Amino acid sequence: MTPRAFFAKALPAAYAAEHVWPEYAACEAALESGWGTSRLAREANNLFGQKRGFTTKNQPTISIPTRELLDGKWVIVPAEWACFATWEDSFAARRKLLRRKPAYASALAAKDGEAFVREVSKVWATDPGRAEKVLAIWRQHLAATSGPPERKAV
Repeated sequence: MTPRAFFAKALPAAYAAEHVWPEYAACEAALESGWGTSRLAREANNLFGQKRGFTTKNQPTISIPTRELLDGKWVIVPAEWACFATWEDSFAARRKLLRRKPAYASALAAKDGEAFVREVSKVWATDPGRAEKVLAIWRQHLAATSGPPERKAV
């Protein structure tokens, strides 16, 4: 999926789900889902790599191995991932998870999208370069073409 096609689908879904900093969340989803081409995105509409957990316990699941950074080494581990009916559902579940976990309080309190990405990335993924990768997507694809980013209520 091209970046243009990805954002044409992801941005309306992020806004409809009332995700915090929806444009930045769409950039996170682009990174996490390989621009919507990952198996998890294609087969489960799971854009953020949400594993089965409390906020997704009633969702169907799909088993797909994942790559995690553990003890400084990238390893392949088994994982159960939540399946969603739509991309909007994926953004909504992500929003719900951020609100539920105290570890994301600083991300939700961020005064701008960049701070949100930096704070959420500290907890969301094991990749230490995640925040910079997401912000590079923002700068390349959305910063010059979009209006001022909006902060949606959480």
